[in-house]
This record gives sequence, structure tokens and C-alpha cells, in this order.
Amino acid sequence: MRPLRNVIYVQTQNSWLHKDNDNLVLKVEKETKARIPIHKLQGLVCFGQVSISPYLMAHCTENAITITYLNQFGKFLARVEGPVSGNVLLRRTQHLTGANIEQSISIARTMLAGKLFNQRYVIRRYLRDYGDQTDMASALAELATAEKRLTRCLAQLDGCNAIDTLMGREGEAAQVYFGVFQHLIRQADFTFDVRRRRPPTDPVNALLSFVYTLLTHDCRSALETTGLDPASGFLHQLRSGRPSLALDLAEELRPMADRFVLSLINKKQLGIKDFETWPNGSVTLKEEPRKTLLAAWQDRKQDTLMHPWFEESVPIGLLPWLQAQILARHLRGDCDSYVPFLWK
Repeated sequence: MRPLRNVIYVQTQNSWLHKDNDNLVLKVEKETKARIPIHKLQGLVCFGQVSISPYLMAHCTENAITITYLNQFGKFLARVEGPVSGNVLLRRTQHLTGANIEQSISIARTMLAGKLFNQRYVIRRYLRDYGDQTDMASALAELATAEKRLTRCLAQLDGCNAIDTLMGREGEAAQVYFGVFQHLIRQADFTFDVRRRRPPTDPVNALLSFVYTLLTHDCRSALETTGLDPASGFLHQLRSGRPSLALDLAEELRPMADRFVLSLINKKQLGIKDFETWPNGSVTLKEEPRKTLLAAWQDRKQDTLMHPWFEESVPIGLLPWLQAQILARHLRGDCDSYVPFLWK
């Protein structure tokens, strides 16, 4: 099993990162704030005004450590990575499969099945944990109805033979799922009515968007490590500058990100005062609370669960890499179909 290496998130403005022997050193105003063994790194994610020495950047590109630049609020700006080391034959097969409508739809359908299955699990788990609370009868009834509708949407995927039809089913399922998402939130200060992305206009949407960005980053790194082209997807069609396959891979794992967001809120790790609203109406997480989220995200990735396909307990942080491995095996012809991760 591949070791789980760390991703370092740097958000202190005007930070300076450089390499000192076998360590990454973080300085702020010439004062050393952190020293981290560089061999344990998988990636660097820099928020806002963060500078990196050319020597450290060269070391990262030579040792498959991806550097990602986001703006201060978490919007993707750029990535720095070394030469692509993926198997050219695997990528060629991936591109040919993407051009084959029947094969492409088959993979996309399976990925969406994983997403809907895992969305349903989020609701089922809540019903299991709180189903005996009589003061929540109305909310529990709506959740039970949503669970049945998601089951129906999941069954209807088998009849979808076009990407547009699949996206329509996904949209219907998302409407059902996020239509009851408010009932999963147990802190009265946080409200949610509909999924808003560009920009997120409330704290819950801000958290979802931010965590989805982190998840997509991990999926893209996993695909590149496996040798696949993160830009050539099956569900998300080709578009210049978009990591379509990384977005595909993230779909089935998004419900786990949703649970992570709910945990932050329901366990009161974040409060309503940790957010700020900007003149354009967008809502973002403040700098210090963002550190709390990133630390919790790294801790969450260390938790383990049983992977049904590999039949062993694995860290959650390895799920994108394991799913990328399954996809690569399918494209090589080592297994009949892509098998999504089904959360149980």
C-alpha cells in the first residue's frame, strides 16, 4: 500500500518557504515558524501572498511534490509540477476511451452511481443516529422521503445512455439531497436553503465550496501520480483549463466531504462568527478558522475505513489514489469495469 504523505497548507501572508538540507523551512518576517522534513511531503498549497525559493521549487518539481497556488479565499490560480511521468500508453488508452461514447458513458454512469449511493448513505446514517427523536418527526419524515427518492434516482441511472441524461439525473438527485441538507445541520446559527457556488453566499455553502476545492486537489494529484491525465474526463467533458477527470473522481467522494463539513458545524469546531461577508455578497472563512479547518482535514485523512474492493482498512486520505488505481486497471483491461467507492 502506498504511504500517505502530507500536504502542507500555507496561508500566513508574506510567508517565505525555502529548503534547508532535507527540511522545508517556513519564515515570516525572517523568523522561522516551521521546519518540516521534506521527504514526507506530497504537496504544497499556498494561499495568497506566499513566496517559494527557486531551489525549493526545483526540488519539488524533481521529486513529484506539486505546488498549488490559490488566492487568499481558496480560488484556484495555478499549479507547478515537474515533467509528466505517466505511462504514455495508459494516457493514450484513456483518451481513446473518452472518445468512445459507449465506454465513456459506462464509466461516467458508474461514477455517478457511487455519488448517489454515498449521498443516500449520508441521509441513512443520520436517520440511524437520530431516528428515535420524536421532536424531529417532520424533519425525519422529509429525510426518509429523500432517501427513497435517491434510491429511485440510483435505479434510473441504468437507463441513461447519454451524458446529458446522466447529468439530468445527477441534477435531480442533487436537488433532492441538498433540499434536505438543512435537516442534517444541528446548530441553529447555520442555515442552508440551496447549493450556491459562484459565489457562495452563506457559511455552509462557503465551507462546501472550500472543502470541494481541497478534495479536487487531492484527486488531481492522485491521477497524476497514477499516470492518468486529469484533464481528460468521462462525465465532465473536455474544457480548456478544467481538470475534468479530477472532477469526475471527486464526485463519488463529495458526500464524505459533506459529512466532514457537517461534523465541523455540529461539533462546534466552527461558529458563525468565523465567516465574513464581502461587498459582492460572497461569504468566506476567516484566516484563523481556516487553519482549524485545514488541521481537521489533515486529521480526517488519517482516519481509516474498510475499502470493499481492496478488502483492507485504508486511510481516508488514500481513497483518491486507490480509486485512480482502479480506474487505471480498468483502462488497461485488468478489470471489467470501474468500481466506485461505496461508503458503508
